[in-house]
Amino acid sequence: MRKGIDVFMTLLLYTAALSSCLVLFVILGFIFTKGVGQVSPAFILGFPRGLNAEGGIFPTIVASFYATAVAMTVVTPIGIGAAIYLSEYATGGRIVRLIRFGADTLASVPSIVFGLFGLALFVNFLHLGWSMLSGGLTLAVMALPIIMRTAEEAILAVPRSYREASFALGATKWQTIRRAVIPAAAPRILTGIILGTGRAFGETAVVLFTAGVSINLPVLLTDPGRTMTSHLYILATEGISLPTAYGTALLLIAIVLAFNYLARKLATKVR
Repeated sequence: MRKGIDVFMTLLLYTAALSSCLVLFVILGFIFTKGVGQVSPAFILGFPRGLNAEGGIFPTIVASFYATAVAMTVVTPIGIGAAIYLSEYATGGRIVRLIRFGADTLASVPSIVFGLFGLALFVNFLHLGWSMLSGGLTLAVMALPIIMRTAEEAILAVPRSYREASFALGATKWQTIRRAVIPAAAPRILTGIILGTGRAFGETAVVLFTAGVSINLPVLLTDPGRTMTSHLYILATEGISLPTAYGTALLLIAIVLAFNYLARKLATKVR
């Protein structure tokens, strides 16, 4: 009887795992068959023409990387610093529980709420306007709980013996953190940063409300720009060009998958 239940549960778990993979492959296959004919060097490196339905999407690719780079430059030191404080310096209590509760709550907030927050704070109140800076700062707020909690769990997973051995050699607390704890936790921290980068790169509502929808190539931080996700949304909802929308979706998925692959390779290499 117990052996039969074990076999049944094993088959059930295999079926659940294969079903999730099947859904992923169906989605990827559909986007690939619809968009592969659109993707070419001219599509990737060209500029839009006409009603943005022809030509390439190079300005949207630049805007996506631009806004994401601004976000990760801002959020990475803040997130890691907060993780170090919570894991190494905080002694518990209500404030620490409140910080962790706030981070977990922010991680579950819908992206459109972050977009409205960025519109109210950065675009209107701080008068930054629709720009790469506004979009990047809002993406940083959205990615902060992901990076902070990932880094905190990575630091807490470092064995206590690492710290004790460092202290026994006469190192200070900061030297121990910098030279023993952080290097040991680096693979997981890097994984969290890259996954947060992929999450920020694939957001739509946040940049739609804060970075604008200008199709021009952004150069300065104060320039507006249309990211790939915004471009895809506009093309699909307004029915301008579905082939271009599928081509943009295919490139977007490829970049996000590359971020996930890079996260695994970096974690393995650092480890």
